Amino acid sequence: MKDIIENILEESIELKRKFIKNNADLIINGAYKISDCLISGHKILIFGNGGSAADAQHIAAEFVNRFRIERPPLAALALTTDTSILTSIGNDYSFDDIFSKQILALGKQYDIAIGISTSGNSKNIIKAIDVAKEIGIYTIVFTGRGGKLASLADMVFPVESDITARIQEVHITLGHIICELVDRNLFPEQFLNK
Repeated sequence: MKDIIENILEESIELKRKFIKNNADLIINGAYKISDCLISGHKILIFGNGGSAADAQHIAAEFVNRFRIERPPLAALALTTDTSILTSIGNDYSFDDIFSKQILALGKQYDIAIGISTSGNSKNIIKAIDVAKEIGIYTIVFTGRGGKLASLADMVFPVESDITARIQEVHITLGHIICELVDRNLFPEQFLNK
């Protein structure tokens, strides 16, 4: 069991290291894009299924409440949290529409949509990204090896793994890094003594 634990840890660390090395410039660009969106009075819409839904909520909470510093709330919304909306759309239309209808209702041009899908092929994420692009929302996706989403979004963060748990571990690390970079972009004075 100890060997299993150590192997999981090493696999997770190595995948994160490789991901950061391959995507550092893209992460910086993404953080600037999100910073510009927020400073201009727009918002971030985040969504995913299962564990990725939890990641969407987690990242939205870091923006709205706080991350590492005391600062004003930042406009972010997880589209995974309103069970009445999710179940009414799923029941009356299709599960494939649960995020796209919310994008149509809540999204505005110049917002940013972040879709999270470990497979890169989740139909409801694909549909939401398509709809977001149609109304002028910049699209970012966190994926595994890419899937169909890799060819649709404006910015793609692919994790080179087929293991869902490891992909999710990279995604939440990526989310935390972006949160910190956005805070540093928007509130640099708060980091002078840190």
